[in-house]
Amino acid sequence: MPLLVPSNEPLPDNLTLEGALGAAEARSPAIVAARASVAAAQGRLRQAGFRDNPELSVEVENFLGTGELSGLQSTEVTVAVNQRLDLGGRRSARQAVGRAELAVSELRLLITRAELARSVRQQFATAVAARDRLRIAAENEQRSRELARIANILVEVGREPPLRALRAQAAASQAAAELRGAQAEEAASRRTLAALFGADTAPSSIAGDLREPLTAASLPVESLDVRLASAQLALAEASLQQQLAERRLDPAVGLGIRHVQELGDQALVAGFSMPLPIRNRNSGNIEAARAEIRAAEAERTSARVGASTRIANATANLSAADARVEALERGAIPEGREALRLAQLSYEAGKIELIELLDAQAALTSAETQLIEARLAQAEATAELARATAQ
Repeated sequence: MPLLVPSNEPLPDNLTLEGALGAAEARSPAIVAARASVAAAQGRLRQAGFRDNPELSVEVENFLGTGELSGLQSTEVTVAVNQRLDLGGRRSARQAVGRAELAVSELRLLITRAELARSVRQQFATAVAARDRLRIAAENEQRSRELARIANILVEVGREPPLRALRAQAAASQAAAELRGAQAEEAASRRTLAALFGADTAPSSIAGDLREPLTAASLPVESLDVRLASAQLALAEASLQQQLAERRLDPAVGLGIRHVQELGDQALVAGFSMPLPIRNRNSGNIEAARAEIRAAEAERTSARVGASTRIANATANLSAADARVEALERGAIPEGREALRLAQLSYEAGKIELIELLDAQAALTSAETQLIEARLAQAEATAELARATAQ
């Protein structure tokens, strides 16, 4: 079996969502650990299929005694092979537990993958949103610098008082500060994304668009969480059967050969043994196994309620985010861009004051920021819905 170790291949400079998901699958220590748990469960299942080993016994009697038994003349040597018979179903019970443990481990691997995929998708969306906010901050800073330049010209020709130029310069300084903050936020989001799959160096850029959210899977009959709870219940039931099998009495039989030194003859010997259930009938373990079944049944009920609630909440959040995105894309953004264009023309023509142009610019920036936040919420809700419906 190949070693289950994370990949250490470098990340691509321009990371896509598909590349991020692939890197997470290949590099995540959580995935490696979950795969190792599956391999361990497979090994235990193989081991459960083996029958008990036979026992070889050697007995030497009547040697180094007194009288007629002195020395080795009357020694008797018996060599026998003993085998415990599995009449109580211990082996089949062990195998049932092994199969149930393997099913639980495989489902936990699927859940680990689904959880990691959700985290990667949401953090990738966060990085894309940070990149888009950086773009808006850069555009706003460029507009503010141009506006300050125009205001200085208008002051020089006497069309604006000096206070207007100071106001425009202050706005440009604020826009420059916001740009530096957006740059730091964007770099931090890429580092956080890379940390999800254990990479020391973040990708140079993120390639993606929040306007294309992931398509969630159709609603399943049972989500991964419910399937895991059902598998854990099956494991508890198998464990009860194993404890019941441990209570049953399995005899041991033996067959051997005895050599009598004094006569120089050999003879077959046979044996039979049976444990006596006087003190230990495994009642404590049986009681514990039955309690674990009740706990597993309660956990499955809770998982079903939690899964349906999780799906309903994610669906509602996605619907609300879709409505916000549509309203902003069709109304606020086009209107804000047209308002800013007209305000710039009017200001350059001397028809409006600087404060009105700044208000139009701020209104567009606010609408664009809200659109980014709405698209981010849309992507996060879609990732959550994909996790909730994962199978």
